Amino acid sequence: MRKPHLIIIGALMAASAAVPWASAQQTVLPAHFSKWSGQPSAERVETEGPSNSINLWKETGRTTGEFSQYASGDAKINVRLEKYRDPSNAYEVYTALISPEMHPSTLDRTSAVDGDRLFALLGSNILEVRPTTAISTEDLTALVQAASAHADQTPLPPIRTYLPRGFTDGTQKYALGPVAFHNALTALKQEEFAGLVNEAGFALGAEAIFAHYHAGKDEAVLLLIEYPTPQLAEQHLRHLEQAISPAAKHAGSSIERNASLLSLVLRPTSAAYGNALRSAVNYETHVTWHEPSSTVTDPPWAYILAKIFIFTGFFMVVAIVLGAAFGGVRVVAKNLFPGKFFDRPEQMDVLQLGLSSKRIDSRDFY
Repeated sequence: MRKPHLIIIGALMAASAAVPWASAQQTVLPAHFSKWSGQPSAERVETEGPSNSINLWKETGRTTGEFSQYASGDAKINVRLEKYRDPSNAYEVYTALISPEMHPSTLDRTSAVDGDRLFALLGSNILEVRPTTAISTEDLTALVQAASAHADQTPLPPIRTYLPRGFTDGTQKYALGPVAFHNALTALKQEEFAGLVNEAGFALGAEAIFAHYHAGKDEAVLLLIEYPTPQLAEQHLRHLEQAISPAAKHAGSSIERNASLLSLVLRPTSAAYGNALRSAVNYETHVTWHEPSSTVTDPPWAYILAKIFIFTGFFMVVAIVLGAAFGGVRVVAKNLFPGKFFDRPEQMDVLQLGLSSKRIDSRDFY
């Protein structure tokens, strides 16, 4: 016969082993949405492929994703959900995937679409749907809403809002590490600035974003790098200046610091356009003082005089009351208890100088 405590331990071990299995069955992709049905399943990260993709996945912390093929009548679509460390890393990969040939979708979220596929950023996940021609906008919206129900609601990196308006859509490239930074330089055809990768300071918390601008005959690539503190920004400013080649500097490439933000204009067609682009950066610093403060003012003279009279009268009343109380106690005690407390001539001794023949009687004090 089994011992009871062994049975309890076995049950607990079985329950603990069942928890990971149960959590593994929970998927973000829905089994049904609108008129579509599918069987979502786990999809592991590929270990073979282009080295830049594998390195980018490692840098952004890509984990086991999900895949499902949905069908509605004769129509079929393939849906892939890629999962990353956090929304910033997902946004890093999202900007690496989009290109100027893609267009923003009609979905009310960060997304891009071309003739065959759609990418949508859902918190720390990226949703890919293909082919987009096989699904209606209403059904696609229902799929995105169902997949985003468990999405991380952490805001996207603020540095993306620092970019001035007017950049070519699809050229914005966000980087939290050297791999994404190098890929952005390659995508924007700025490989000559590859020396900036090692001097950017990603190990110290730097984050960067690129964008290509074009206005008439003028064009340039704007690079913004933000650091945790102005001191780090100043330190890396010197290193980045040295990493820019003399030829690039002669072509108009420059770098400036504003508090914790470095702005680099890479090969502008004119110095005036580069300066205008830098001045349009949406970045401001505010210094706030949280120490409580107060304004010292002198009260009116009439108020001061009134306080003086009031408190003087109060102390006078207190003195009169205490004096009357002290004297009244003596009188009452003398009348009720004569010779008991205050008028005890036998216990009083008065020093006399003898200047007169009359002896002093202590009872005369009362």
